Amino acid sequence: MSAVKRIPVTEPVWKDLAEMRAAGQTYTDLLAEMIEDRKRRRLEEDVRTWSGRKKGGYVSLSEIKD
Repeated sequence: MSAVKRIPVTEPVWKDLAEMRAAGQTYTDLLAEMIEDRKRRRLEEDVRTWSGRKKGGYVSLSEIKD
C-alpha cells in the first residue's frame, strides 16, 4: 500500500467534499473520480479546440526548415 499523504483544506471545502462522497466511498476514491472527470473534460476541450481549427492551416513536418 502506498504512503498516506495529508492535504490541508479549509472547513468549507471539507464539508463540500463530505457532501459529494457516496455512502461507503473513501476520500481517495472520491478524489480519484474527480481527477478522472477533470482529465476527461480537458481532453474533450482539447478535441473541440483542435476540431474547430481551420483545415489547411497546418504545415507538415517535412516542410519545416530550421
